[in-house]
Amino acid sequence: MSGNFYSVRCSDCENEQVVFGKAATEVSCAVCGTTLARPTGGKAEIEHEVLETVESR
Repeated sequence: MSGNFYSVRCSDCENEQVVFGKAATEVSCAVCGTTLARPTGGKAEIEHEVLETVESR
């Protein structure tokens, strides 16, 4: 499995969370529950600010 992990900042509560770039399920913020990423069948649609690529595979 190849893909990248991204550090994403929630625009609602400023929480930073690591998200897989090809997420197969909806990813919610661990603090406030806002959706951070939605699956699209390939790369996930990241809906908030991407801070950096944490790990490339």
